[in-house]
Amino acid sequence: MIDTAFLITAFVTMFVVIDPIGLAPLFVALTQGLSDQARRRIAWRATLTGVLILLAFAAFGEALLSFIGISMPAFRVAGGVLLFLTALDMLFERRTKRREDQTEEDDGDDPSVFPLAIPLIAGPGAIASVILLMGQRPGIEGAVMVLGATGLVMVIVLGFFLASGMIERALGRTGITVVTRLLGMLLAALSVQFVLDGLAAFGFGPGAG
Repeated sequence: MIDTAFLITAFVTMFVVIDPIGLAPLFVALTQGLSDQARRRIAWRATLTGVLILLAFAAFGEALLSFIGISMPAFRVAGGVLLFLTALDMLFERRTKRREDQTEEDDGDDPSVFPLAIPLIAGPGAIASVILLMGQRPGIEGAVMVLGATGLVMVIVLGFFLASGMIERALGRTGITVVTRLLGMLLAALSVQFVLDGLAAFGFGPGAG
């Protein structure tokens, strides 16, 4: 039987961390002046590259952590702290500024791999989140739910990329800022839950034992 609560948590976590709404105006900026056909090609390539990166970390991330001697509870606490810092950046608009700075570092004609796929889509927060979620629910069922939720978020990312011009006109800069801050509040709460789960696994807190 599918754990609906975990599935929703996985989807919300990945949606908030990847932030398709916040990526839309950056995609517009990176592809300014290109034809619709070129924009579609870049959107597909960036999304597929991001999917492959997150899939690789979902499959081998925990094994890599074990190889270098890092336990999942320790990574869960560290990942929760990282996500909380990401949430603070979203709340105070530092994340958008940093992403805009990263887009300016790209001097090539094709921004699909860098900076769109890395680090804007599959950044540290998204990689940490997918490893944390896989660790929360080991086994085939958990993997299917995490990868399914992540895949749905990536479909939304692609949709926002393909419709980014229309969305930007509809929301405006103020609308995008409001949505980003609301997502930041949600991510802050989720990141605290990750830290509490990690501490509980070490024997601290009400969930211990």
